[in-house]
Amino acid sequence: MSGDDRNAGRAPRTKRADARRNEQALLDSAAAVFVTSGVEAPIRDIAAKAGVGTATIYRHFPTRADLIVAVYRHQVEALAEEGPSLLATSATPYAALERWIDHFVDFVVTKQGLAAVLQSDDPCFDPLHFYFLERLVPVCAELLDAAAGSGEIRSDLDAYELMRGIGGLCAGGGGNLRYDARRLVEILIAGLRRPNR
Repeated sequence: MSGDDRNAGRAPRTKRADARRNEQALLDSAAAVFVTSGVEAPIRDIAAKAGVGTATIYRHFPTRADLIVAVYRHQVEALAEEGPSLLATSATPYAALERWIDHFVDFVVTKQGLAAVLQSDDPCFDPLHFYFLERLVPVCAELLDAAAGSGEIRSDLDAYELMRGIGGLCAGGGGNLRYDARRLVEILIAGLRRPNR
């Protein structure tokens, strides 16, 4: 094999890595715009935030539905990967749980903007709820088990039940400015602690 052939074999990998980074930047920008302007925000707003042209977005995500699904999956993956990382770097398992739940609240609040779309008749959104549960319930369970194993919280907690409760608290406020879902979730998580802590 010539040197040119070997170099030719390396070039696509670099391009794929660049393409992945560009896609991640687009997804982060789209998520931020969705939070402030909803999922119907103009594509040009997302492109401007990402510092690219609209054609670049359409090249990665041919339809708005493709973009919405990709943003949702991207956020779920980031949250799923964060759990083990927090367990490894936090002072205690309970501290890791608290931080992860705080980020989960951010995700749920962001997801509220996707609610109407996710409840639409478009079949492309059907697998998202299952994907959410499949990826995040085990992460929450691992954090709960670690905190229970260290004696910081009670041991009879179900991850799915806790996540549903947090989701309900986050959805409960609607547009009421006097309703602070994050504060209520903090009270809920503090209530998990054993009395002697």
